[in-house]
Amino acid sequence: MDHPHVVHAINPLEGGPAVPANLNREQLTRGVDMQGFAGKVAVVTGAGSGIGQALALELARSGAKVAISDVNTEGLAETEARIKAIGAPVKADRLDVTEREAFELYADSVVEHFGTVNQIYNNAGIAYVGDVEVTPYKDFERVMDVDFWGVVNGTKAFLPHLIASGDGHIVNVSSLFGIFSVPGQAAYNSAKFAVRGFTEALRQEMAAARHPVKVTTVHPGGIKTAIMRNATAVEGFDKESLTRTFDKWLTITTPERAAHIILEAVRKDKARVLVGPDAKVLDFIVRMSGSGYQRLFSTVMPRLVPNAH
Repeated sequence: MDHPHVVHAINPLEGGPAVPANLNREQLTRGVDMQGFAGKVAVVTGAGSGIGQALALELARSGAKVAISDVNTEGLAETEARIKAIGAPVKADRLDVTEREAFELYADSVVEHFGTVNQIYNNAGIAYVGDVEVTPYKDFERVMDVDFWGVVNGTKAFLPHLIASGDGHIVNVSSLFGIFSVPGQAAYNSAKFAVRGFTEALRQEMAAARHPVKVTTVHPGGIKTAIMRNATAVEGFDKESLTRTFDKWLTITTPERAAHIILEAVRKDKARVLVGPDAKVLDFIVRMSGSGYQRLFSTVMPRLVPNAH
C-alpha cells in the first residue's frame, strides 16, 4: 500500500518541471494522464489488488470514471479510497465474476449509475498448481469458472452497452501462459488459452459486424502481485517454496508499469499486448521454436515447480 511521502523531484512521468514537495504519490501522478481516457466510463474486475488495482488508479488519473469490483472487499475498499483521493468518480461493488446473473445485473447497475459504459477490463483471475494426473475435477472447474467464464460473463454482460456507447473497448487479460504451456499449470493454461481464443475471435466478429467495439488481449509475464501467494495447489504441494521462487526470480514488472503498458495498447487499439520483457522474450522463443519449446520447458519447469504431482 502506498503512503504519503515528501518528494523533491522533477516530475518522473513527464520529465517536466519540478513538482511541489508536499504532494503525496496520488497527487503527484494526478493529471499526468494518458490521452483518450478522459470522460470514459471504465469497468475493472479484480480491482482489489495487483494489475486490476493499478489499472483502476491509472484510469482514474487519466480522467476516466471507474466502476471497480472484486470479491476481496478489503482490497476493493482500499482501491476505492485511493480513487476518491485522486478525485475521480468511482462505483465500487463486491462481485463474483462466476455468478452470471449477478454480472448481468451489475452491468445494468453501472450503466444506470454512469449513464453509459465505454470499456471493460476483464482482469479477475486465480492461479492453481498441480499436474493433470492428480488435479481433482473441481479444481479444474474452479479455475475455468473464474479465469475463463468470468471473462465470458463480463464480455457478454457488457457487450450490448459497449455497442450502444458507440465507442466501446473490451480488454481481456490472458497470460503468458496463454501463449505456451508448462507442467503443473494445465488448469491455468487451459483457461488462459481459452481467453486468448475467445478474445481473438471476438475482435474479428466486432470488425466483421462493424460494431464500434475494439478488443484487446493482454498477456502479462511475471508481475509483482500476490497471485502466487493466493494460489491454490494440489494436496501435498509445497506452495510456500514456489511462492518464494516466483517472487524472487520470476516477477519482473510492477503492476503500475503493467497498467501503463496495457492502457497504451488500448489507446493504440492493439489486438495483443505482451506485458514485460520476459513476456516478449518467451513469446519470441515459442514463435521461433514451434512445439520445440516443450522439450526445453519440460526440463526446466520441474526444477522450479517440484512436487506438482
